[in-house]
Amino acid sequence: MGCLVSTPKDTNGNRRRPSNIGEVSVFVPGLRIPKPVDFSQSLGDHISKSSVERFSALRTRIVVMAGQEGPTITRTRRKSATQHGGSTLGDLLLALEDYLPVLLGLVKNGSPLQHKVQFVWVNQEDETEETEMFSAWYEILSVLHLMAMLALSQANLLLLPRTSIDGYQPKLSEENRRSSVDVFLKAAGYLDCAVRHVLPQFPNELRRNLPVDLSEGVLRALCLQALGQGVDIQLGLAIDSAKATLAVKRRLACEMVKYWQQAQDNIMNLPLTNGWGEKHSLFVKWKHIEAKAAAYYYHGLILDEGNTEKSHGMAVAALQAADEYLKESKKAAEAFNASAPVSRNTPFWGTMKYLSEKIPKDTSSKVRINKDLYTYEKIMETAPTLPDFALALKPDDYQLPLADASWNDEEANTSAKV
Repeated sequence: MGCLVSTPKDTNGNRRRPSNIGEVSVFVPGLRIPKPVDFSQSLGDHISKSSVERFSALRTRIVVMAGQEGPTITRTRRKSATQHGGSTLGDLLLALEDYLPVLLGLVKNGSPLQHKVQFVWVNQEDETEETEMFSAWYEILSVLHLMAMLALSQANLLLLPRTSIDGYQPKLSEENRRSSVDVFLKAAGYLDCAVRHVLPQFPNELRRNLPVDLSEGVLRALCLQALGQGVDIQLGLAIDSAKATLAVKRRLACEMVKYWQQAQDNIMNLPLTNGWGEKHSLFVKWKHIEAKAAAYYYHGLILDEGNTEKSHGMAVAALQAADEYLKESKKAAEAFNASAPVSRNTPFWGTMKYLSEKIPKDTSSKVRINKDLYTYEKIMETAPTLPDFALALKPDDYQLPLADASWNDEEANTSAKV
């Protein structure tokens, strides 16, 4: 069994949270940072010196890179997004991918080596500053979480509008938008793997004592918000396409509501009260409200195509609901940005740029046209129920790699030495 030790008080010395993270398209709740481990002391009597040295080198590389980039990686600027950010994220992700097969050797065939090393990580969303465990599965879970956060950071960089050549409104290329969907699915794949294949390896007591950053609720919420933002991009692309029908747009918007609703359900009862955690909750709340505005708007337009008084009345109610949710989403965005660390929205683009203009205009138009036919009481009736669609976007099918081949040579010696 693994042993857990936590540092209860946050001195801010290890977390080094930024006070301002700049423009945010994709929320990343900080990066959990690994702390150094002495493998020679914990594994020196059980595996070869060359394996210990390789283990140390791979993890030290991650400790150094994450320690340097972690505190700044969320403070995105357009300059870093276009010139330097991608390579930094890519290098750290490659380092993690190189490390993971070697790390998995510690749990191969239920090896007792999985309990020999005390791994230490600095938390971000949990009130506890850092968590230490004699558990290789804790290290694997932490690595997958960090890989997912790096992918979300990459998506954020892709979705920061760049200043156009003509110097006018910053623009976001269709190529970047499409690429971001693939990155969202990759992030969701890491998190889905963590929930389905890694968390079940923990004894119940140890699992209950994981930091909130690695709780099942937060992992599921992050996975769902990655999928929700992927659908948001798809909806924006559909809005720009002359071939996309209202039915297609409504389906995407309604699916987006379900993803964000499920994300909110997963974290609403978790103790996300400090720093990144509180901001995370506000982000999910904001995006859920924003998705409702889009869904009720397109539902209202389709209802308005009906030829009955009832359908027109329901259309007006849906459009007014969309207008109210749009107003509410702006307040939710302000609350998110004002929460520490402070942030700001990117210039309007995609789905919300279009809807922020269309929803008030179309709602006002429908109410004016139908004002003699429908009373105020009828217009303000409960909005019609949104249609329920099956969720189409799924996480990438990421699977843990096989243990590094070097462990085949170690297995014969391990049983005799443990």
